Amino acid sequence: MFAAQIPTVTVAEVPADAYLLDVREDEEWNAGHAPGAVHLPMMEIPARMTEVPQDRAVVVVCRVGGRSGQVVAYLRQQGWDNVTNLDGGMMGWAAAGRPLVADGGRPQIV
Repeated sequence: MFAAQIPTVTVAEVPADAYLLDVREDEEWNAGHAPGAVHLPMMEIPARMTEVPQDRAVVVVCRVGGRSGQVVAYLRQQGWDNVTNLDGGMMGWAAAGRPLVADGGRPQIV
């Protein structure tokens, strides 16, 4: 029931100009992330939530959607009404054939 209250979008529904907020841990981010995404680990959100825009669509992503769903719920409780969860997370992103980049020229993995 709680999950139904968290707005989600599929990979295909992500707006081209969306602010893609990746809340995974450093190791996960370094291994592979969406080009143009912004990295802000989940545990840093409370201290840094002012960095999350309120004037455009924000799509929050983690590995499969659990942590990002928690972040969406938290931000909505704090007044952000422009945040949605990416259904399937980075696993869904990669499965849909969307591009990935990795730090240090390594092969991209999710």
